[in-house]
Amino acid sequence: MDTTQRTGQQRSADHRRRELLEAADRVVLRDGPHASMNAIAAEAGITKPILYRHFGDKGGLYAALAVRHTDALLASLRAALDAPAERRQRVEATLDTYLAAIEARPQVYRFLMHPADGAATPGDQAEQGFDVGKHSAPLLRRMGEELAQVIEERLDVGPGTQQLARVWGHGIVGMMHAAGDWWLGERPCTRAELVAGLADLLWGRLAAAGDKAGGPGF
Repeated sequence: MDTTQRTGQQRSADHRRRELLEAADRVVLRDGPHASMNAIAAEAGITKPILYRHFGDKGGLYAALAVRHTDALLASLRAALDAPAERRQRVEATLDTYLAAIEARPQVYRFLMHPADGAATPGDQAEQGFDVGKHSAPLLRRMGEELAQVIEERLDVGPGTQQLARVWGHGIVGMMHAAGDWWLGERPCTRAELVAGLADLLWGRLAAAGDKAGGPGF
């Protein structure tokens, strides 16, 4: 098989994979954590064995959807951090971007973070063993590392900046996730009120930190 043929086959496989992920997205938007492999296969117009051939199992499909949505969320968070505004405004915009994303697609959020809430249907017994922690933890870890890198590149907090940046990155992501999860479920206040409260909690040390020399600024 020559290189051109292999490249064409890879493009075709990538295109088919995107189509299946889009079908999965439609089912997740409708069914949230109750989305099943049977329903996704039906939406895509294929049999479940074909879906397994592409993703292995629900964990494999979950991981692919997680990458898809995490990539989009991280791009939005970076845009908020890069916006031409004062630091406090950018902190609030970044928090609001995360909360707006989970508010806009709550069923997707629940599928990614609470898939165990969805009881498997009789035809999906293999999904009973799906481990949410195994798959959701890497998402939060990735977001924490990304934010840590941004902090390290932009702020100078003296000796130990690299370590403190990682502490802050993972701590902020954990705070956003826990507060957002609680807020999405109970809606005890407006999104703006939650953003302001979280920004107040973060602001003390962030306000005092200087920009890193030669960096893009924070």
